Formats: sequence, structure tokens, C-alpha cells
Amino acid sequence: MSRVAALLDGLPDHARDLRLNVASLLGEGGALEAHRRYGVALAAACASPHAGLRDALAADAADAGAAPGVLEDARTAAALMAMNNVYYRFRHQIGKESYAGKPARLRMTRLGAARSEKVDLELYSLAVSAINGCEFCVRAHEEAVLKGGLGEDHVHDAVRLAAAVHAASRALA
Repeated sequence: MSRVAALLDGLPDHARDLRLNVASLLGEGGALEAHRRYGVALAAACASPHAGLRDALAADAADAGAAPGVLEDARTAAALMAMNNVYYRFRHQIGKESYAGKPARLRMTRLGAARSEKVDLELYSLAVSAINGCEFCVRAHEEAVLKGGLGEDHVHDAVRLAAAVHAASRALA
């Protein structure tokens, strides 16, 4: 039994669907290859409140053969989107041209230096941006994922997985 499965077995019955969804989405082929599934799941867990789920996903991903760069990019996406999603969501919500014209001046050079594939870092950033509710970032990363050669099925599966992991993390917390 994987670490994630063992952890999710502790969820109460009212959260049974979360346990089943995470297991199904992590295990299914779908559009996402295994390394992308684990990268998305880890990024979502890093953006969510339960450290135990984050650690279990990282260990299971490594056991499943996910390269260290995938894990690093997942963590990077969660860290940088924690900053970017707040800033860009504010600019969108305030709706004033005066703020929209101001430079962000927030360092995010790591987004241009993927340790795995650039498109994967964009996919992980998209998943975290969906969790954080930043429309601007969701749109920007979805566009980058599509331009990077992945399709809408990849995007859809990534967001479904991120939603399930995030919900499980909140239920565990």
C-alpha cells in the first residue's frame, strides 16, 4: 500500500469520495503520464494545508520513479504561485488600470529554468493557480501548456487531480 493510500485510509466516511478520487486519478492513465500525475499531485499538496499528504506524495512519487527535477518543479510551482496568485488576483479583482500598468517587480526567474520539462512546470503552475483561484494565472499557464504541446485533456486531468488532492488535504487537516 502506498503512503498516500495509507494516509487517506484515515479519512472519515464523509470524505470517502476524496479518498477514491485521489486513488483513481493518481492511478489512471488518462492523458497524464505518471510523472505528470505525481508532479501535479505534489504541487497541489504543497499548495494545501496538510504536510503529511505532501510528504507522502513526494515519497510515493520518488518510489514510482519520478525524477528529482519533477519533484523540484512541483515544489517550485507551489512556492511561486503562492506569491504570484495573490498579486495577480489582486490586480484582477481591483480592476483599476492604474494598478494593471504597474510592474510586478517580483522575482520569478525560476519559472524559466525548469528542472524537468518547461511544459511540466507550466502544468504544475496551472494546477496550483486553479487551487488558488487566480484567473489571470490560470489563463496564462493554460496557454503556455497548450503552446508547449500538451492538450486540453492534459489540462483537464491536471485540474481534476489538483482539486481532489487539495480537497483531501483540507479534509485531513
